[in-house]
Amino acid sequence: MSYKRFEGEDIVVSAESVTTPVWSGNATTLSTFFTSSTQVGGTSADYYYDIYQTASTDTSARVQFSIAYGDKHGSGSLYYNTSVAGKSPSSTVYGQYRNLVLGDEESDFTFGNTTAEHFYVIAIDRARYKEKLLPGSFTLELQKSGSGEHLSITDNSKLISTTTFTDAGRVYDLVTGSIGALSSGKKNDNGYTDGSGSYGKLLPDIGVIILNGKALDASSTAGGLGLGINRAANTASLNNRKLYDVLDFSGSFRIQSEETITSNFVFVRARNSEFNYSTNPSLITGSGELRHNVMINTPQSFITSVGLYNDNNDLLAVAKLSRPLLKDFTKESLVRIKLDY
Repeated sequence: MSYKRFEGEDIVVSAESVTTPVWSGNATTLSTFFTSSTQVGGTSADYYYDIYQTASTDTSARVQFSIAYGDKHGSGSLYYNTSVAGKSPSSTVYGQYRNLVLGDEESDFTFGNTTAEHFYVIAIDRARYKEKLLPGSFTLELQKSGSGEHLSITDNSKLISTTTFTDAGRVYDLVTGSIGALSSGKKNDNGYTDGSGSYGKLLPDIGVIILNGKALDASSTAGGLGLGINRAANTASLNNRKLYDVLDFSGSFRIQSEETITSNFVFVRARNSEFNYSTNPSLITGSGELRHNVMINTPQSFITSVGLYNDNNDLLAVAKLSRPLLKDFTKESLVRIKLDY
């Protein structure tokens, strides 16, 4: 085995962005939505609904995302303790995302010019989106059963010149439209029919979509769906179900993930005077002579693999060549090794 120390110019670091579908089966668009009767019937349903791409009893079923309802005053769900008003699963969800996104328990969510006291959260399963979501690839189609009311929303990442950041990373407003473009006839950047707010926020770095409850609950003439969100105090209102229903009825959900792949390119250079002699001990006789005289004047070797070692002589990686590479004093070789991480 022969060794050679790398020089600084032999190692190059590169990074590239890779875009992939989010949903199971490499599907770009999710158009079937299923819940688990076990999960929905359990105590966790007070906080969120898990949504699958197929029946939860199917062996291929995987959680795609979760739906949660948050209310600043704890409305729409039963209090933990009737002697402590306002503390309920919906207030817990609201507080959780307020701390995660705003980083301040005294702050309020605002959508455009509107302050929101209640909202829906769509949290993409962590295994689905890997590093982050891809802005401009998001479209959520919502349709209310029996009414013909329909709403398509997307993010405004392609419509703005400056990106806003929160404690949770980048944030974009949700507007009416599809795949990053406003719907025909919409002249404002928020997509609200009265220009006063937005339908929510896309937080691509944490895989979360927050939907403005007030906007969705508005009538169809005001740009909403009339979800009928129940904000009664100390009441099990099943508000999670209301968003699920408008998804499950002819809805679709399109989004892609984005991942930065960092690569090390290592260039292994075998110059004409290097690596021409085999290091196989079987070529040497017991008396220390070469078994084959041809190796004296016209030596040849075959490069089959390249090992990368550190200064402690620890083997870190091995690159296997697709076929043996002939090497002698008349040839120089360059092997490029790519390490992804």
